[in-house]
Amino acid sequence: MRRIGESEMKALSISVGLPREVTWKDRTVVTSIYKEPVSGPVALHRLNLEGDRQADLSVHGGPTKAVYAYPSEHYPFWRSELPGMELQWGMFGENLTTEGLGEESVHIGDVFQLGTAQLVVTEPRMPCFKLTIRFERADMATRFLQSQRSGIYFGVVEEGAVQAGDEFKLLSTHAQRLTVAEVTRLYSTDKSNVELLEKAVATSALPEKWKDHFSHRLEKINATDK
Repeated sequence: MRRIGESEMKALSISVGLPREVTWKDRTVVTSIYKEPVSGPVALHRLNLEGDRQADLSVHGGPTKAVYAYPSEHYPFWRSELPGMELQWGMFGENLTTEGLGEESVHIGDVFQLGTAQLVVTEPRMPCFKLTIRFERADMATRFLQSQRSGIYFGVVEEGAVQAGDEFKLLSTHAQRLTVAEVTRLYSTDKSNVELLEKAVATSALPEKWKDHFSHRLEKINATDK
């Protein structure tokens, strides 16, 4: 049951897309960033939604990046930043356009029910050049990171079906309470925050690549302080 004053968290839109070839800087690139909203229940499998597939599995997809969510609350910011550009749900390559689910309020390792599936929060999204292709702006990846509006990656705990309008129901909050926003800040603007770095390294639900990255950062800071 939702507590008084607690906002509803739900999926406003479900979007999927398959890899396609596009021309970028006079070369052919394969990308799946072009997503289109779909109606009705969609099967959510261990690594992706039905009808969706990641193009470059070296940086996208896998157990910790099975589903990407982007808060609808960020769209007004981008509409003001990019006047004249039509921004429909799914524009950032997200599978789930959400309401009430923010990077500052969810933690790495939090588990949610959505439809008949269960999802676990895994990490923020780090931008790549595919965003520059989608928005046709050379500065888009940089602007995305600077905005701190990363969106949220999920892993799939239990397969099921999801559809637009489904509510996110929090099943468990991870004990170490490292927010998605804190991970993004550590990576980009708060790189020398030793206390937060130690918290991140100690967070069991954070993917190993992130813990390794932050461990190396801590080692460098400690070596400099000696």
